[in-house]
Amino acid sequence: MIDHLRDLASVREATDRLIDAVSSWDNAALAAPSRLPGWTRGHVLAHLSRNADALVNVLQGLPMYKDGATRDADIEAGAGRPLDVQLADLRATADRFDEVCREPADWDRTVELRNGVTDRAARVPFRRWVEVALHHVDLGSGYDLADLPEDFLRREIDFLADRWSGRPEVPPVTLRTPDGEATGKTGGTEGAPVTVSGPLDQLLGWLAGRGDKGARLVTEGGPLPQLPPL
Repeated sequence: MIDHLRDLASVREATDRLIDAVSSWDNAALAAPSRLPGWTRGHVLAHLSRNADALVNVLQGLPMYKDGATRDADIEAGAGRPLDVQLADLRATADRFDEVCREPADWDRTVELRNGVTDRAARVPFRRWVEVALHHVDLGSGYDLADLPEDFLRREIDFLADRWSGRPEVPPVTLRTPDGEATGKTGGTEGAPVTVSGPLDQLLGWLAGRGDKGARLVTEGGPLPQLPPL
């Protein structure tokens, strides 16, 4: 059962952890490349601030972003700001998101995100947790997929496995941990079935296109399938 207030507490913990890590940087460190192609660390932080605002819009029944071009332009405009401005923006937008999530509301209602994607309002705090946690990893600051809580790893693996389900370009895949525990299935129905085994953080790295993207996973039945971009 989804507990949006419990997830909201996890969002705050993840945000505080990220801000604590970034607070020790200088402007030069902020301008360094992130682990995301074409983005500096400043781009990642600007995106996190704008994403918080966007999810506030979602919960208030407004469009998540005006349009894709405006979203990209806002990130680009905010990427080069000095560290103190970035941190102030992160804190302020995190506080706004927290406040809106604590307001009385129908948390079973359906909300609309980008590109017509819909979800339950109660899942929005977890979506924000995913943004903060994975982008912390993207900063390349020493916080990695293996540092993420097990509950987070399992839930995001379930979410991404569902996302890739039914995709004809992905063969049928069974996901397992090294001890043989089945953690889900993904892919379509075409092609030879493949079993992919490894630690939870490695499975998530493959599904989310992070880290070494599953290079250390063990497969049976065929090579590691290539996933489309997120």
